[in-house]
Amino acid sequence: MSTTFDSARVAELAGQVSGSVLGPEDLGYDAARAVHNGLVDRRPALIVRCRTTNDVIAALSFARRAGLEVSIRGGGHNVAGRAVTDGGVMVDLAEMKGIAIDPEEATATAEGGVIWAELNDAAAQYGLAVTGGAVSGTGIAGYTLGGGLGWLMAKYGLAADNLLAVELVTAEDDVLHVDADAACHSDLFWALRGGGGNFGVATSFTYRLHRVQTVVGGLIAHPIEAAPELLRFYRDEVEDASDDLTVFAGLVHAPDGSGAKLAALIVFHTGDPADAERDLAPFKTWGSPLQVEVGPMPYPVMNTLLDAGFPAGSLNYWLSSFTRGLPDKLIDIAVERFTTVPSPMTAILLEHFHGAVTRVGVTETAVPHREQGWNLLIPAVWTDAADSEANIAWSRETFAAMRPHFGSGRWLNYLGDDQAEDAIRAAYGPNYDRLVEVKRRYDPDNVFHLNHNIAP
Repeated sequence: MSTTFDSARVAELAGQVSGSVLGPEDLGYDAARAVHNGLVDRRPALIVRCRTTNDVIAALSFARRAGLEVSIRGGGHNVAGRAVTDGGVMVDLAEMKGIAIDPEEATATAEGGVIWAELNDAAAQYGLAVTGGAVSGTGIAGYTLGGGLGWLMAKYGLAADNLLAVELVTAEDDVLHVDADAACHSDLFWALRGGGGNFGVATSFTYRLHRVQTVVGGLIAHPIEAAPELLRFYRDEVEDASDDLTVFAGLVHAPDGSGAKLAALIVFHTGDPADAERDLAPFKTWGSPLQVEVGPMPYPVMNTLLDAGFPAGSLNYWLSSFTRGLPDKLIDIAVERFTTVPSPMTAILLEHFHGAVTRVGVTETAVPHREQGWNLLIPAVWTDAADSEANIAWSRETFAAMRPHFGSGRWLNYLGDDQAEDAIRAAYGPNYDRLVEVKRRYDPDNVFHLNHNIAP
């Protein structure tokens, strides 16, 4: 899509912002429009690389006067790629990197372009942490607005559960400080904790931090032939897991590029060393593992263990759903389908929900997924565009084969670009109607619609 502008208007905008304004002919434009998912290839008419909240206001005002669609880029990691508009104005927060840690109050305030690697490192200097992305290149903005699952969720809840305040720029260019004490915006604060990017541009986030320094974690790999028994053992062993213990499981490929299929556990423990040794022993000693790399590490390091499996620019197509338990039949389907996976980068992952994340009420925040159980994710990843059809088809067929064992919930941040209205409603669950009312109040014209949209 091609859009032309009066050069004087673009120059005026460039003079208003402290960042840069990029058009298709400008150096850096292609790098700025690129997001993590290489399948996304859209061309904004303009990219405004914001450095301040006032830059965001100027960009939104320009788009409104020009009658152009707006997209918002935080970390650019979301698989749907809706951070990038085709022919509109992309408001890019990637250069908004401010982080302020208050060690006495145990809080962190971070701007909308910060990624989890940066916030994790900043908080760790004071022995503090908050639930963050299991892949460290994930941006804090979309991740938190979508709920924010991660290694600390059993101990301290989701990122959204630890959100204290948001600075939000609305479609009318108002700058709102939204927190639990802002009585006139209480519904908005509720909606921002799980309602996605539907309500405005979140330029900063303030989080409650927790004392976390050294954790025990790592990877345990078994031959793929052990997968059926390993996943059954895993299901039973985590039934009574403590809040300190989180274990995800997966059918994965060896990271050496050989294409060897493996059954794996990713373990994490926040307790003292003796408790960690006791709780992790069954996982480390079960069966005949090929590899047990588990030990003490700084919390930020734990959040890098999966990074290599999701390289920037790779082609991604994801499907996911919460399950109805982890029955033998679902395990067997997963193992059988994995034998035919076309890419040596694709996995089938099981994320266990228990502990603090499940002790928050379904309607206390906009995130409704509060039952103990599993979220099943199929992140198909490949590098050659010629293989896209085969990888997408395998993902859809695998998802369809598993569907009889799925529950009604979907994790918002895992929804792809082709997900229909029923998937979006499943992500918001019983909170959807209340979210519509908040949307009507703060964005009645649906300016912020390039997301998994809640139509006003």
